[in-house]
Amino acid sequence: MKNQVQLITYSDRLGKQGLPGIISLFNNELKGVFGGVHLLPFYYPIDGADAGYDPIDHTRVDERIGSWDDVATIAENFDIMGDIIVNHVSAQSAEFLDVEEKGSESDFFDLFLTKEKVFPKGANDKAIKAIYRPRPNLPFTEKTLKNGEKVNLWTTFTSNQLDIDVNHPLGVKYLDSILTRFSESGIKMIRLDAAGYAIKKAGTSCFMLQETYKFIDEFTQKAKKMGMEVLVEIHSHYEQQIAIAKKVDFVYDFALPPLILHSIRTGRFAEIKKWLEISPRNCVTVLDTHDGIGVIDVAKAGDRPGLLSDDDVDQLVECIHENSKGESRKATGAAASNLDLYQVNCTFYDALARNDKNYLIARAIQFFCPGIPQVYYVGLLAGENDMELLQETQVGRDINRHYFDKEEIAKDLEKEVVKSLVRLIKLRNSHAAFSGNFSIESSDENTLHLAWTKDFHRAELRVNMNSGKFEIMYNDGPTVKQIDFDHL
Repeated sequence: MKNQVQLITYSDRLGKQGLPGIISLFNNELKGVFGGVHLLPFYYPIDGADAGYDPIDHTRVDERIGSWDDVATIAENFDIMGDIIVNHVSAQSAEFLDVEEKGSESDFFDLFLTKEKVFPKGANDKAIKAIYRPRPNLPFTEKTLKNGEKVNLWTTFTSNQLDIDVNHPLGVKYLDSILTRFSESGIKMIRLDAAGYAIKKAGTSCFMLQETYKFIDEFTQKAKKMGMEVLVEIHSHYEQQIAIAKKVDFVYDFALPPLILHSIRTGRFAEIKKWLEISPRNCVTVLDTHDGIGVIDVAKAGDRPGLLSDDDVDQLVECIHENSKGESRKATGAAASNLDLYQVNCTFYDALARNDKNYLIARAIQFFCPGIPQVYYVGLLAGENDMELLQETQVGRDINRHYFDKEEIAKDLEKEVVKSLVRLIKLRNSHAAFSGNFSIESSDENTLHLAWTKDFHRAELRVNMNSGKFEIMYNDGPTVKQIDFDHL
């Protein structure tokens, strides 16, 4: 994967013209801006109960947005990342429809994980409460099949997302077929979605077990043999992220977004500097994604302290709600369906009260931190909370999943904050220092001073929220150039 900024986008929400539209954007309006693209679910259907993360057919491009030929065309010039949803499949999939019709006689019955497979002797309240869940409901859905059989399907997320048995030969075959299809179309990197939940074992949390690491490792080795790198998506305590990073190609630095928001709110950089001293270097950095802004990644877990105190986490969440004028509160937790216990749903621009300078500071910090940066399509355009879409769907994360038409894109690309962001992206992509060594320069807790050095190339970022000093310094040949955030 190139050490350049990548775009994260849905194929149908950035220009509303599907994959051909993405190709057109890269050849025109966004020419020379990004080194790669993370294409969010483009398989059938893109508009299920969870915006593509409940696939009916993971190996079929939704014909409404394009074809595998379009994917291959993008791959000719850009690194493409695609999601492989290892944990579940749609209840409308051909495999489960066959189970509904034939019951336990179906050839696909053992593809799906049931409560009884994990708890053959039954499960008491203690065992059920020990299961780690991303949402407050029980992870089971009882269905009555057409022949009258009743099955307790394991459904970690929603009742429409049926967990598969990844250890059963049918589960292995299913996931292998997706790997093969992706490889044939030129996808060079895969993101394992919901991988932490893939293995269930009685008497455990059913989340990130030793067996899960083994599954991820084996799947990663298969992908590597096909020429693909693997990014693992795990929201968890920061110590677990460090441990996971030692076993995979890439992990997300999910601690970074809340730490940046915290530093901008307080003017304090001690916490983010502590994290950057120990954070994984084989990471992908984000501020916003198709999901919410995570807080579990900086919070304590049991008796393990977090990167932020309980009070700081609470104040951070409240600050987001205040900055968004209460809009994020309407999209988070029990206020909307598709509940996440550990995320705040809001655009990152609104989380910073639409303050252009603070938004650019946040992006500059992201680009100067170790890792491959990704920029979400809404964040690229400094997008605002889509309250109409939220009201229409009642899905909290839709607040940050706006459908941009071509006219909106053209208009937003002319905004000064977006032009400045594009200049930052191009600097991050082109300056040789960013392929060198990262350092945290000596400074007080109110100042963040980051630097990259390679041979005679050097780029530095200095930020002090209290004094209002924000600058980037870099050399261009023998000349040292300086950028302050008032003149980006």
